[in-house]
Amino acid sequence: MLDIIYIIIGVCIVLFGADRLTDGAVNIARRMNMPEIVIGLTIVAIGTSMPEFFVSLMSALKGTSDMAIGNIVGSNLFNTLLITGVAACVASMQIGHATVRKDIPFAAAATLLLVTLCFDRHISRLDGVIMIFGLLFFFFYTLRLGRKGNIEMATPEDLEEGSGKKQQAVWLSIFWTVCGLSCLVFGSHIFVSGAANVAKSLGVSDAVVGLTILAGGTSLPELATSVVAAYKGQSGIAIGNVIGSNVLNILMIVGVTAVIHPLYINHLSLVDFGLMLFSIVLLWFFCFTKYKVERWEGAVLTTLFLGYLGWLVSQNI
Repeated sequence: MLDIIYIIIGVCIVLFGADRLTDGAVNIARRMNMPEIVIGLTIVAIGTSMPEFFVSLMSALKGTSDMAIGNIVGSNLFNTLLITGVAACVASMQIGHATVRKDIPFAAAATLLLVTLCFDRHISRLDGVIMIFGLLFFFFYTLRLGRKGNIEMATPEDLEEGSGKKQQAVWLSIFWTVCGLSCLVFGSHIFVSGAANVAKSLGVSDAVVGLTILAGGTSLPELATSVVAAYKGQSGIAIGNVIGSNVLNILMIVGVTAVIHPLYINHLSLVDFGLMLFSIVLLWFFCFTKYKVERWEGAVLTTLFLGYLGWLVSQNI
């Protein structure tokens, strides 16, 4: 019971830290007159992926690599199937041409790269470096398109009502940035420790905990952002949030974590990796046909995720 409380407290601290870090960093960037495209691509996108990063890093450093990888695989499945599915059920989503022709294929390529590198059940430091180079290419290519006006990046103000708020003082922005980072480190430590203890007490593998508890907990920012965006009719933000998160989860989080501490995969199966790849291809197919994700297609994605969750539970009873 105490470990479950630790998990709840940990995820609350992590989510609070990610929110504070993002807000503080965005305000500092605006004070420095950074372009919106740069803020959206770097600070906002990376900020929402910080929970996954710190939880995966702490898992790897604690010797539970399956939790680290399971967190990323589970988060991407959560993003592609459940978040997109629920958002589409709330309101049909129009998808931009650039997203269909560039963003989703890039996410599929990153997923295929991860699956390929995991075939030997080991992600080395060299593999991590390869992923980081892929991340730099993604940033460069997206920034280049942004300068040509081919894409629009969302900032937190896109989801807020009334953008005429007074700018925050620099010292307060720095304070919240440092506070957010500290909360991420502390919260992820508590979160991972509680989840690991629960797994041991229930006899469940680290991989399953990573695929379910950690993945669901760290994906809450993306879920909230995408559902609210879909409800407000901002489908570009909803789908862009999901795709950007998937790319960063693989190339940034797995890449940097592997460089710091090589990862070994023991209990994740081909079904887990295969479904992750299939889900992004299925989403691309839904979007490519008519540049739209209908409500019934959202229901298909959601049902597929629930079926996978049921299969996981049945395999570990």
